[in-house]
Amino acid sequence: MERALGGASAGPSEPPPPPPDRWRTGDRALRYGTVAAAALAAALVTGRPWLLAAAAAPLVLLALAMPRHGRPTRITATAHAGPRRCFEGEEVTARIDVRHDGEAGRLDPGVALGPGVRLDALTVGRRHLHLRFTAERWGRWTLGTVDVDVYDSGGLARRTVRVDLGEIAVFPVPSHAGLTPVPVRLPQRLGEHTALQRGEGVEVTGVHPYVRGERQRRINWAATTRRGSLQLHQFAAERTADTVVLLDVLGDVVDPRTGASSLDDTFRAAAGLVRAYLRTHDRVGVVSVGGATRWLQPGSGDAHFYRIVESVLEVRKDLAYRSAGLGLLPPPALPAGALVYVFTTLTDQRILDVLHQVRGRANPMVVVEIATGDPAVEPGDTEAELALRLWRADRQAMRFALAERGIAVVGHRPGETLDLSLAPLLRTRIRGGSR
Repeated sequence: MERALGGASAGPSEPPPPPPDRWRTGDRALRYGTVAAAALAAALVTGRPWLLAAAAAPLVLLALAMPRHGRPTRITATAHAGPRRCFEGEEVTARIDVRHDGEAGRLDPGVALGPGVRLDALTVGRRHLHLRFTAERWGRWTLGTVDVDVYDSGGLARRTVRVDLGEIAVFPVPSHAGLTPVPVRLPQRLGEHTALQRGEGVEVTGVHPYVRGERQRRINWAATTRRGSLQLHQFAAERTADTVVLLDVLGDVVDPRTGASSLDDTFRAAAGLVRAYLRTHDRVGVVSVGGATRWLQPGSGDAHFYRIVESVLEVRKDLAYRSAGLGLLPPPALPAGALVYVFTTLTDQRILDVLHQVRGRANPMVVVEIATGDPAVEPGDTEAELALRLWRADRQAMRFALAERGIAVVGHRPGETLDLSLAPLLRTRIRGGSR
């Protein structure tokens, strides 16, 4: 059975060793010198003086290529890259300006890329370089370093200057989500969700007898005619919801057949859900559970979406995430009555401790299981087939145990809209646990 679990430790990419800060022999000087040395050695071995003429030609070329005004003594390079924030698949450009005193020749760059970007184009000018990247995966990535070899005017010597392109934040592309299920109890704040309580809303829930002081334009004439007394429309209150998205980042399960990453699917689905609730003016917070528990209190507004994403980008900073131990969830991270969505692959038993903590605080909870696919089994391998059956039974037992505790469990497959998974939750209100 093959299963790639990359949650323990994936070290960050290390830049190459720094280049020496001095002038060194260039490729042209090495070629000329090699030809001259070979010709002189052949003349000494064979005793044929005409071979000395073959050695004289590259030496003359070396003398002619020597810089007339000397080499630059000071060389600096500065980089400007942008945008520093982008989504997956978007383009990032960088410009490197090389400054030096005196005359210099061509520029020869060497690029060491960061792990989350792809170099698409590199243009070299007299004193500048243009680079174009594509952000391939979400995370906080270093663009990489560029070692620029600056040659003298004759191309005989070179000096290397290193430029660090800096860091970019790549946001996941949110999956499509529009449904926003709500719990039974909602906070006493005006919003767009229909509450069970009576109030000043737009959804009619029934009729009630007229009370002095109420608006007469709400009279229900059909009910008034049937009952013989004034009857008014009864409306449901409209409230906002507190939602917390809890992310299981204990490990990254990679499908060996497709290469799909569970962390990628988790963050894209969660980003879509966060954006859907923010559109309805709800307050949304986030908690990421892994080696270090990161959390952000619920807030609202479009700017809060980017604060949420940036708070969890450190999970994949140059692939240096950790999954050591788990601690207690901080009380401010889970407000009382907040609806908690837990995005998890259910492959790590430690996530059950986290679910137990959330259940103990009486928060209504929904577990969104990110599909990871079955481990690959070679045909005819009976032991692997038995292990696969046990693995499936263990996952089914986890789902059954959660359902027995009154926790809603829905499955989400990559590439599908999250609304398909959340649609069954619209049949009823989501209830919380008991303390």
